[in-house]
Amino acid sequence: MPDSIVAPPIQVNRGFIWRVSFIAGLGGILYGYDMGIIAAALIFVRDSFHLSTQMQEMVVSIVLVGAMLGAIVGGSVADRIGRRATLLWGGAIFILGSILAPLSPNVDTLIVARALLGLAIGFTSVTAPVYVSELSPPQSRGRLISLYQFALTVGIALADLVGYWLAGGQSWRLMFGIGAVPAALFLLLVLTLPESPRWLFAQNRLAEAQTVLRSYTDESGTKLLLEDIHAALQTNMDRRWSALWSPAARGALFIAVGFTVLQQVTGINTIIYYGPQIFALAGITSNKNAILATLIVAITNMLATIIALVLVDRVGRKPLLYAGVGGMTASLFLLAYAFHNQAAFGASLGMFATVCLVFYIACFAFSMGPIAWILVSEVFPLQIRGRGVAAATIGSGASNFLVSLTFLSLIKAAGNALTFSIYGIFCILTLLFVRFIVPETKGRELESISAKPSVVAR
Repeated sequence: MPDSIVAPPIQVNRGFIWRVSFIAGLGGILYGYDMGIIAAALIFVRDSFHLSTQMQEMVVSIVLVGAMLGAIVGGSVADRIGRRATLLWGGAIFILGSILAPLSPNVDTLIVARALLGLAIGFTSVTAPVYVSELSPPQSRGRLISLYQFALTVGIALADLVGYWLAGGQSWRLMFGIGAVPAALFLLLVLTLPESPRWLFAQNRLAEAQTVLRSYTDESGTKLLLEDIHAALQTNMDRRWSALWSPAARGALFIAVGFTVLQQVTGINTIIYYGPQIFALAGITSNKNAILATLIVAITNMLATIIALVLVDRVGRKPLLYAGVGGMTASLFLLAYAFHNQAAFGASLGMFATVCLVFYIACFAFSMGPIAWILVSEVFPLQIRGRGVAAATIGSGASNFLVSLTFLSLIKAAGNALTFSIYGIFCILTLLFVRFIVPETKGRELESISAKPSVVAR
């Protein structure tokens, strides 16, 4: 990669940047909790409301419909009224959905509550990584955006821990209701944050942008960043959704949407949403033990994300992707082999499946999990960054919805072995996409990436 496209180090107030990243990361905790809690709660919701397989899939998947709608609306809102205001709206909707879900008298009300939670997820998942990327210095941007993914894994682990803790009493209503606590905390803390200086500059609010920049960097850093932002805004780019198809943004759109779709069709959320059912297929018949196994997977997901935090700005995005997706591929084909030879494995199948899934989730956690958020926050031009990330989130949500809506039916129709083999094939396609399409963005200023995201050493 030519040295000329690598940004010089910028001195920053790290305490301020880490505080911003932590608060934005709380949105990731809410995302992870509301996505993850369904794994434990569904077992008891299914019995309370006597749900069919299709209705179970609907309860799980409706949150993704809400997330896609939230991404569409949130992307436009984030570009129009600002990153901070959009996060505030997301926090308020999280609280509403977290209160309605445990009060649901029937499955229809629960579906509405889950849709609201999805709407909040769409708002925050579009906005939080963009917000962090627009305040972060280039030399640590990957690590700081990865905190959002780390927070997401903390939310999933917290959900599985709460699910395991409350499983004995089958308290699915309390499982949902606990989510209101971090939602309220998130809303209060976002009130203490400033607006993104890049967004302020784009709105011709130069004095406010300078004030925010000076609150966490010195005069030379402020001058350098303002020059880069000003240069990026010289491009006369349409801010409508149609601008995503313009020559200046089309390559970024293909990278971001393609990668986030592949992230989902490799099967990650089948484990997050249906973990207990997968372990039941492998012979772990106790609900509580199946939830415990899912909790182990979630804790692994959280801890392995730390690898990305440490390495993503040192070794780069692509080396981590090669290692992680390669490990995911091997895990899925081993799991498929085990299910195909279930009789030979006997009682040890449950342990072998647990090992495969733990290794799979670990590989995902230090590669595709955080790097998806990093890439989509880096590759789009400033004028349409909110809409660009929204488009990637919509692609992710649509493919996630398709996978989660069909997983149980696919297991019934195709069998366990073929189902996991299909996800393994998608992992192979992901490796090819990383090799030939995904750019290396380590150490580059946002404006240089979005100007021409494909001009990098592959």
